[in-house]
Amino acid sequence: MAAPRLTVVGSVNVDLVARAERLPRAGETVGDASFERFPGGKGANQAVGARKLDAEVSLVGCVGADDFGRQAVESLEAAGVAIDRLRILDGPTGVALVVVDSAGENTIVVAPNANGHVQADDVD
Repeated sequence: MAAPRLTVVGSVNVDLVARAERLPRAGETVGDASFERFPGGKGANQAVGARKLDAEVSLVGCVGADDFGRQAVESLEAAGVAIDRLRILDGPTGVALVVVDSAGENTIVVAPNANGHVQADDVD
């Protein structure tokens, strides 16, 4: 049986994740956190997940011509996702700022940046 072929249209971000004992309240600083950076975005995550299930996957989206964009492209290529329909734009790549507490609850703020420039022509 041939592998399924999928095209995913969606966001490509870099997730900046801080883990702390608890989430800060408005105006509060919580210290003693750890920090990590991950490739992310709903579209990119779905594409990588489908690829792990042996689907042939092409991703339609936009990243910026910056270090985060390069990191995202490298991660997608390493996962085996086809990126020939991923546009690289002047300007910043999407970023998600994530804070996770010890119970796994989180808050997320997203700056979509390049993700906001996907057009209907990108899908055709």
